[in-house]
Amino acid sequence: MGVPLVELSTLQHVRTAYKARLPPALQGSHVELVRGDSTVAADPADALVISRSFPLTYGLPLVHLKAPSGTENGNSQSENGVSQSVPLRVGVVFCGRQSPGGHNVVTGLFDALKAHNTSNVLLGFVGGTEGLFAQKTLEVTEDLVRTYRNQGGFDMLGRTKDQLRSLQQVNDARAACEALKLDALVLIGGCGTNTDAAQLAETFTATNCHTKVIGVPVTIDGDLKNQFIETDVGFDTTCKVYSQLISNICIDALSAEKYYYFIRLMGRRTSHITLECTLQSHPNMVILGEEVSTQKMTLFDITKQICDVIQARAETEKYHGVILLPEGLIENIPEIHALLQEINDLLKHDVDVDILNLSSKLSPWASALFDFLPLFIKKQLLLDRESDGSVQLSQIEMEKLLAQLVDTEITRRTKAGTYKGKKFNAICHFFGYQARGSLPSNFDSTYANALGHVAFHLAAEGLNGYMATVTNLKEDVTNWRCGGAPITAMMSVKRWLRGPGVSQIGKPAVHPAKVDLKGKPYELLAQNAGRWQTDDLYCNPGPIQFEGPGSDIKTVTLSVEDQDYVGRIQELQKYLDQVKEMVKPGCPPEVLKVALSSMASVTEVLSVISAPAYRGLRPF
Repeated sequence: MGVPLVELSTLQHVRTAYKARLPPALQGSHVELVRGDSTVAADPADALVISRSFPLTYGLPLVHLKAPSGTENGNSQSENGVSQSVPLRVGVVFCGRQSPGGHNVVTGLFDALKAHNTSNVLLGFVGGTEGLFAQKTLEVTEDLVRTYRNQGGFDMLGRTKDQLRSLQQVNDARAACEALKLDALVLIGGCGTNTDAAQLAETFTATNCHTKVIGVPVTIDGDLKNQFIETDVGFDTTCKVYSQLISNICIDALSAEKYYYFIRLMGRRTSHITLECTLQSHPNMVILGEEVSTQKMTLFDITKQICDVIQARAETEKYHGVILLPEGLIENIPEIHALLQEINDLLKHDVDVDILNLSSKLSPWASALFDFLPLFIKKQLLLDRESDGSVQLSQIEMEKLLAQLVDTEITRRTKAGTYKGKKFNAICHFFGYQARGSLPSNFDSTYANALGHVAFHLAAEGLNGYMATVTNLKEDVTNWRCGGAPITAMMSVKRWLRGPGVSQIGKPAVHPAKVDLKGKPYELLAQNAGRWQTDDLYCNPGPIQFEGPGSDIKTVTLSVEDQDYVGRIQELQKYLDQVKEMVKPGCPPEVLKVALSSMASVTEVLSVISAPAYRGLRPF
């Protein structure tokens, strides 16, 4: 297969020439990799389950990259540095859904491979995991890279299934790596992809497969967040694209003064995109799935909340507004979530169900809810499931359901005399696929490029089961920290209540991170939500800028969060090293006494706050 045929616009040509800056640790011909302490699961209660499931790849050390000291012209060699006497063969595959910046992971990986040894080879698997299983490859060349550098989408290689679900697929992946004599396999995707990467790494180690597996965090949803991952490639671009569209609609609503716009945004089961777009564009109202789940809000509660805002605005002669919803909202509404569980259970047991006979197969309360829902929602709840067995959230028009329920409630209030405003008019939108193929922002281009370089260094060092990481991202590129973290250190275990047909403990996985309702981004929303509901304080960030003052603006979420976990780990290590240096055998007795007292106090405090009871955790 040759270079795919593409026709680039003037702007696309300009973007291919954009040179992403590299963090200092990745500059030069030599990079030193430093191994830190062994890692553990964030939740101590999960450690045993994860370590038993991944005995060969659990507890690996955190690593970081730095320019070695004492190098001259980038040619000196250090003990822990990358030294290539044998060319590397690396495979790369797009596993998750397309996300802006994904191509730059590939181009960054290619650049690093060729910079360290021109004989290195990068093979792209065509068609995602299906191409991996079938050993369908395309050699990534300079011509290919030149065409796709800083471009959106995943069309350089394409993608198919999202998950490696069966033992046969794992074996097919191993067979492909062995047949192609790959030294490393780089998987690009989100939570599911990197869970698969961890499983492949464990299996490859257990079966003495030479190939090392590296994951890269790429997903528009922004839900692959933990101590080591501050944001995902694609989130910045996606939120900027959606925010411009939302802001345009806000201005339209303010101009016509007669429509309420219900806008549903992508993000799967989490509301990170919806929260970020709210902070950028200031719509009148937002419903976050995490709020609904935590407060156990029913469909009626949500409808009432929206109607109360509409009624309050009508009292000030305002009959327009913009309301944002995440696509995963439907799964966070308790009664609908329970209904979906019953439907999924029937489908898992191959029960023949359709709109006409489903009601009779459900429990009485679920049957009543299903009968209450409009026909279009009923049909969408029964669509074919995703590869992981979940409902197709992008196809369920929750915005239309809520608009219909709000219309009914406003009509009821009008007849009751409690609503005295003009007639309610709703227009519904779903913003999903409009952003996934967008030209990536400068941030995503640079971040992805750096991750591609990091992936090379992890592979060159023979590390297995790691995710490439770049942290301290809110700062300038010159202050970014590069390294890698074991994927098993990012895993957690879901627990369910006991009962018939329910699992007590799930398999370890990299689970999507929910919006933190105690975090700074949500706190910023809470501070302004009241003003945005009553006043039209719409903010239009405009289209993505590639040059000029606005070209390097980052998401509000990243800017207000204070996440530099890796930096704090390194700072703590410096303090520990200083203590060890000052409290050597032969030190003054008073120094030893103070050190013992202080360390005993610190240990006691850490023991308390690390305990499950303190962290709000519960045993099985």
